[in-house]
Amino acid sequence: MSTSPTISFIGAGNMASAIIGGMLDNGYKAGNIWVSAPDDAHLQTIRKRFGVSVTTDNRYCAQQADMVVLAVKPQVMADVCRDIAPVVQNTRPLMVSIAAGLTADTLDGWLGGGLPMVRVMPNTPSLVGRGAAGLFANKEVKDKQKKMVESVFESIGSALWVEDENLLHAVTALSGSGPAYFFLMLEALEEAATEAGIAAGTARELAIQTMAGAAEMAGRSEHDPGQLKRNVMSPGGTTEQAINTFEEGGMRDLVAKAYKAAFKRSEEMAKELAGKQ
Repeated sequence: MSTSPTISFIGAGNMASAIIGGMLDNGYKAGNIWVSAPDDAHLQTIRKRFGVSVTTDNRYCAQQADMVVLAVKPQVMADVCRDIAPVVQNTRPLMVSIAAGLTADTLDGWLGGGLPMVRVMPNTPSLVGRGAAGLFANKEVKDKQKKMVESVFESIGSALWVEDENLLHAVTALSGSGPAYFFLMLEALEEAATEAGIAAGTARELAIQTMAGAAEMAGRSEHDPGQLKRNVMSPGGTTEQAINTFEEGGMRDLVAKAYKAAFKRSEEMAKELAGKQ
């Protein structure tokens, strides 16, 4: 990473650990990273694993930072933000939230107002360095700060900006929930292949490698997915028969319906969460 501002993580769960690991793998200095959490034993594990500084004091952790990553569960976010508000109002760091459903305005209000705030919607493949994150910045965020956030989240995958915060619901329905859609396809393919007589372990490995290979091809190719699909299909061949079956079964409509259901639920959960704080 090109710059090394001090970054503090409030919360030390799996996603925070994945981000820290990705940063270190990309040359970030462990000495510029702080982590806070209530469980000191867990923090000592983090310290030994990554060589970062740790503390059980959220305020002290926030005070060290040019950028504070809020990595706690949405249900406790209000208390955490109100606790560190006096500190961050004084130091004015860039605030970054990876909590789903809590708007930038809501978070900024709990923090005392007027702070640069970025919301990030990461996904679970971030845990293996292949994440896809949607990012939104409020009007207080400067270009240099946006680049700082990009650098952090590109260390665990892709980081793409949206201009409208409401589009994070669309990101949630795509990349946030999306890994489960592909796991469902893997599960179904494995079951079908096993029923055809392939050993379960072999079926799983073939299905996983096929999906990974297809994703790699899509990422590298100049063609859109429709053309890539047609490139696999021969007239009257096996792939054409399978694709025709998917199309006749209404797969496109089903995917669209599932996507809209996830989108709607994301909106509902945000409203429910706002009402509970």
